[in-house]
Amino acid sequence: MIDQPQVNLPEVVAEITKIFHEYELALMTNDVEKLNQYFWQDGRVTRYGIADRQWGISELVAYRKATPAPDFTRTLEHLRVTTFDQSTAICQVEFVRSDTTLRGFQTQTWIKIEGVWRIVSAHVSMIPFT
Repeated sequence: MIDQPQVNLPEVVAEITKIFHEYELALMTNDVEKLNQYFWQDGRVTRYGIADRQWGISELVAYRKATPAPDFTRTLEHLRVTTFDQSTAICQVEFVRSDTTLRGFQTQTWIKIEGVWRIVSAHVSMIPFT
């Protein structure tokens, strides 16, 4: 029998929600150093972007270094944070960018590794959506 995890402990939800918003600020200000630190420093980290993909931290660091600061704004909508115990979280959000009519979707899997929250998997997409 598998034990049921403790889902959405208020203190864990609050902690990861704060970090999620800090990540968003780093993304929109193109703080490359901070952005890289949010990800698991491992060859198995995975990020699927709108028109790109990074397998491993080396590819992710190179991608961030080559990506210019955004010339658009984003509005987040419908943030869903689900935590499991005190070390696993899924953050899902929809976003609207100022430069397109497409709707964005973002999913991040966060794991607390050695006491620090890290993104181990991320997926971003944009589609026509009404």
